[in-house]
Amino acid sequence: MDPRAARLTTVAECEALARNATDRGAPELAADARRRALQIRAAIHGDVTAVENECLQAVYAYEDVLSDNRGKRVSASRTWQMIKRHGVLPAVERIVTKRQVSSGFRALAEMGLSEFAFEAVVLRHPHSFSAQAIEISRSRLASGDV
Repeated sequence: MDPRAARLTTVAECEALARNATDRGAPELAADARRRALQIRAAIHGDVTAVENECLQAVYAYEDVLSDNRGKRVSASRTWQMIKRHGVLPAVERIVTKRQVSSGFRALAEMGLSEFAFEAVVLRHPHSFSAQAIEISRSRLASGDV
């Protein structure tokens, strides 16, 4: 991550840097600023494990994609409800193992942000998920099943 993005401490700072970097033709810096904003948002949830943190970053990335597409701030309200009801990891397990591909996976894949999909998190942390979730995630990411 670019050191200019890494030292930012608020989402507003990240958004400003991302806008300025985009305007100045520095897409890598803009992407780093957006990633830093995801880290900051996830950190708000306090004491969570590394895998839970990545899952939360995935939710925020999905919200950012939705917001960009709709031109206004959008919440992933059904995902947040599931997280509140079941917990972070069980919610991700449920979403990934559904037969139908989630709208979050589709949206992130279409924007070239598959690295933030729950399926990518599952593969980075296989010890935290079931064999079924791992296999489905591997299959979806390999095939680009959007």
